[in-house]
Amino acid sequence: MTDREDAASTGIKGLDDTLGGGLARGRLFLLEGAPGTGKTTVGMQFLMAGAAAGEPCLYITLSETDGELRSSAASHGWALDGIDLFELVPPESLLDEEQQQSLLYSSDLELGETTRRIFETFEQAKPKRVVLDSLSEIRLLAQSSLRYRRQILALKHYFARQDATVLMLDDLTADVNDGTMHSVAHGVIRLEELAPEYGAERRRMRVVKYRGRRFRGGYHDFAIETGGIRVFPRLVSAEHKSSFARDVLPSASPELNSLLGGGVDRGSSILVLGPAGTGKSLLTLTFIQQAVARGERAAMFVFDEEVGLLIERAKGLRIDLAAMMQAKTLVLEQIDAAELTPGEFSERVRNCVDVHQARTVIIDSINGYQAAMPGEHALILHMHELLQFLNRQGATTFLTVAQHGLVGDMQAPVDLTYLADTVILLRYFEATGRVRRAMSVIKKRTGSHEDTIREYRIDSRGITLGEPLTNFHGVLRGVPTLVGDGPPLLEAADA
Repeated sequence: MTDREDAASTGIKGLDDTLGGGLARGRLFLLEGAPGTGKTTVGMQFLMAGAAAGEPCLYITLSETDGELRSSAASHGWALDGIDLFELVPPESLLDEEQQQSLLYSSDLELGETTRRIFETFEQAKPKRVVLDSLSEIRLLAQSSLRYRRQILALKHYFARQDATVLMLDDLTADVNDGTMHSVAHGVIRLEELAPEYGAERRRMRVVKYRGRRFRGGYHDFAIETGGIRVFPRLVSAEHKSSFARDVLPSASPELNSLLGGGVDRGSSILVLGPAGTGKSLLTLTFIQQAVARGERAAMFVFDEEVGLLIERAKGLRIDLAAMMQAKTLVLEQIDAAELTPGEFSERVRNCVDVHQARTVIIDSINGYQAAMPGEHALILHMHELLQFLNRQGATTFLTVAQHGLVGDMQAPVDLTYLADTVILLRYFEATGRVRRAMSVIKKRTGSHEDTIREYRIDSRGITLGEPLTNFHGVLRGVPTLVGDGPPLLEAADA
């Protein structure tokens, strides 16, 4: 297996991670993708990383002009210092008008002239890194698969003798079924662009092949931003393990602690289920408050609600989110619907845990997470890996899911109950002519919990839980029946 130290960095951290360290030096690589997927940007970043390391770099373009390349670089704030740009003009365009009328170039001469000029340019620049853009022009000049393969092999052997690391770009416009480069290249990277029914385009990449190197397989989301490309490597939770004390984290409410069997366990995931308006978000905020009070940091990702409104609502519970953010004990992020890929979201969560050391993470809600990524497949698998990662880092994760309906049978748009370690169920029910709320814990993997149903109320004092509703039957259906004497309801207790 190739040593990571022998690899040439692509200049893109996430891509280097996916490739197992970068591109093996002295080898030829193929970067393929339809027009607009970001091949030129990757090529430029690869050469800029080499120039920053003091390596001579050469960009040979057969499809774009020097001005177009410099304009693209300027849009990212790049000057391309230390990079030789060579615009390879087709041979017939070098002829004046009279020569064009009297002399016909055959494809053999055109291909030979193109190759000769590539070699001449290389001899002048003596580069250690080369980007050739693009193979479609060479394929068209070759006109047959055999001649094209021979030409590519000639280029490969020439560059190998010069110990140059070469990245060849292919826009797949000539013949997508030609697998010549896949067999010749040392490694193949494919870029793809997807257009969802609504929202911004989604981009992903995949390492198709890499000889002698263990790379990260599968698809990885990436984004083209001002300043370059960012790759979000697919999260593999098994790669991230840490040791921590699995202690129990109590809430500020003794009744809630009784319901939870003492509290929630560090390094576990808690799913809060319930219809709209039952206080799922506010319940999770109380755990953020407790985490900050313990001297820990927390992170909250909000899909459904405007952050300003959430901050104002939290004040009603005497929770000052703005002060926590100012003290850098809380990272509160608004997630814009239809503008995020699953990979980028996982990267944001990882950054909060790895960089900001957040030990309590709230995702509010899974409904918004699902709606923000229409057309994406395997979202449950993305969430599975993310939860496993958070658990192994000792982070306690709270997920909220809004169920359809208000009373009676409830349906959730996505079933995460099998993933979560603890499930808290919130319900509306009617009693004495009032709409009330009930809370129960229906699952806890890490220990015992109370199997009762308790009424709760949300007011300026926070979330208040009453005694177990032992005198009602059918609370979870929404219309309970009084079956005997028991503790009074919360309003009656306050009267």
